[in-house]
Amino acid sequence: MTTSFVLELTVMAALLSADVGLSTSTMPLSFAGFASTITGETSAELVTLMSEGSKVAFLGGCMSRISIRMSAMIVLLLAVAVACRAGSSAAVPPPRVDQSKASTSGKETAAVAGGCFWGIQAVFQHVKGVRSATSGYAGGATKNPDYESVSTGRTGHAESVEMVYDPSEVTYGQLLQIFFSVAHDPTELNRQGPDEGTQYRSVIFYRNDEQKKIAEAYIAQLNQAKVFPQAIVTQVVPLEAFYRAEGYHQNYAALHPDNPYIVYNDAPKVENLKKEFPALYR
Repeated sequence: MTTSFVLELTVMAALLSADVGLSTSTMPLSFAGFASTITGETSAELVTLMSEGSKVAFLGGCMSRISIRMSAMIVLLLAVAVACRAGSSAAVPPPRVDQSKASTSGKETAAVAGGCFWGIQAVFQHVKGVRSATSGYAGGATKNPDYESVSTGRTGHAESVEMVYDPSEVTYGQLLQIFFSVAHDPTELNRQGPDEGTQYRSVIFYRNDEQKKIAEAYIAQLNQAKVFPQAIVTQVVPLEAFYRAEGYHQNYAALHPDNPYIVYNDAPKVENLKKEFPALYR
């Protein structure tokens, strides 16, 4: 975004603070800060009561009553941010090392982590050949973790998604190409967008030697080609266990399409999938 454009957004944010009565200490001074405040995963879970022309919103822990006009301003700000963000995915080539498509229908499993599992699940639910995509936790030592404990960053688990796919329709390498190109940024260490912590790290959890070989070869290929401006930090580790997340986390993006976090962070990923992989989009 240009400097003048950021300034315009900052002015709009200032107007918002004046309208709802937020002090300068609670209102971010830049659009980036404003956006991150209302789009963090934890904050997004709190944004939600709407009744009779007014909306109760939680901004950085501060509850304020926002008029319809101000709600519209927020939507405008988010829409502009999405427009800027939606075209930012890198052009990622297909893997040179991959499994061949199976001649008959079957079921195989893949698991990845790359930030909040809401968006990762949403992307792969729209991929042809993926029979199911389940949000959960993997990579840590704690047995039967829950969302609250994982969110502390002390369990070792990452928010993850396990997919069951038909290898006659989509290959493991194609799933990884989607993972690297539209599902997340593999160069961000222990974070994705507004979410920070080891629970948001980038990981490929392999189930067998073939998956490990494909994943490691693909990362080496992309790093050698300098597809991304920084080196890929994605871990490639065996899947020891996968724990299904709580029911309210399943299909979250599909069930809450108007949630600001989904609008800003995850809907663009699905749109990029549709644009960059039309043959695999459903």
